[in-house]
Amino acid sequence: MSSKPLVYFLCTGNSCRSQIADGFLNSLGSDRYEVRSAGLEAHGLNPRAVQVMKEVGVDISGNSSDVIDPEVLNRATYVITLCGHADEHCPVIMNSNVIKWHWGFDDPAQATGTEEEIMAQFRHVRDSIKARIEKFLQYGE
Repeated sequence: MSSKPLVYFLCTGNSCRSQIADGFLNSLGSDRYEVRSAGLEAHGLNPRAVQVMKEVGVDISGNSSDVIDPEVLNRATYVITLCGHADEHCPVIMNSNVIKWHWGFDDPAQATGTEEEIMAQFRHVRDSIKARIEKFLQYGE
């Protein structure tokens, strides 16, 4: 078990947004934080999420799509939901010391249009999550 604070990113399916956040925090702050991600369900790793992260030099292809683990949830220092559904349906956190935040981002997997338009939405969400992770690393919020 790590002595670093644990950040647990949660989303509905642990396929896009939570995986992107996990990838960025591991890439930019793994020296300071233990990072995990999970979903209310496990939808599998979205190939477009893997692709847009690869474009910025972050490899999440080895990540797995996991269901929320109550033990990890209650061991976390920070629980950060990335979609409204996960925020509303997050399991009860028994540890009162856990800091729970909601950072809402649109689901790029719901994007429609041409492949180019869909990928543009994935890149927009990726870049928004990266900016939020950088703020977290700078200010701890």
